[in-house]
Amino acid sequence: MIDLRKHLILLKGLFPFTFVAIIWLVQLAQGFLQQDWSNYSVHPRHVDGLIGILIAPLLHAGWAHLLGNTIPLIVLGLLLFASYKEIAGKVFWLIYFLHSVLVWCFARNGYHLGASGIIYGIASFLFFSGLVRRNPPLTVISFLVVFIYGYMAHGIFPFFPEISWEAHLYGALTGLVFAVVLRKEGPQPRKYFVDEEEKEDHLRVIHSSLAEETQSTQETEATEETQPTQETDQPFDQLFPPPVKIHYEWKEKKKDGEEGE
Repeated sequence: MIDLRKHLILLKGLFPFTFVAIIWLVQLAQGFLQQDWSNYSVHPRHVDGLIGILIAPLLHAGWAHLLGNTIPLIVLGLLLFASYKEIAGKVFWLIYFLHSVLVWCFARNGYHLGASGIIYGIASFLFFSGLVRRNPPLTVISFLVVFIYGYMAHGIFPFFPEISWEAHLYGALTGLVFAVVLRKEGPQPRKYFVDEEEKEDHLRVIHSSLAEETQSTQETEATEETQPTQETDQPFDQLFPPPVKIHYEWKEKKKDGEEGE
């Protein structure tokens, strides 16, 4: 029997490649048909720009723009779908639509297109979600994102008028919001539980060790109290050994012919 769940997981893992293939096909179609579809981009506060909420992330201003977004989409997309399997699809599509809605509501008048807002949204989600969840592997991914794509932070500021910094900013804010809102879904902080019986056995061993140590200390103190102390004020002749007495025997050699008294 075919396990559909495994195939669905595989398809989710390949989704970043699928999405990149779609935006490449859109760009190829414009070139093949010799048409410019930028009029279908997000046009803030214009009714004709509402269609851009659906289509604008698939459109790009040229091949250089498309190439610049391809690698980050693949790298960040793979990190998202590998680390947050349960909610990766939800996060992706929420960022996709919500950042476009914010661009339509608050961005400058003009045409905004491209997938860079999604890139900023995924990067922001990966960074803040790893910190909020306090999960060591996800925290490592947070710092990995900063190490690889930290240079993108300047893109949320209006340094270059020709770039839609609003899409970058709203994408980053959207990623931050969903990192907090969805913190109870997907991977959670690791928790360690101790079995109650093992805990009681461990405490019992500790108490037994402390009781034995206390009893040993008390016995040592009692022994020291009952043991007689050595007297120090002994007589002088006991402190030092008596002098060795040497006896000399002297015999006088009598002369020949001499009589004793």
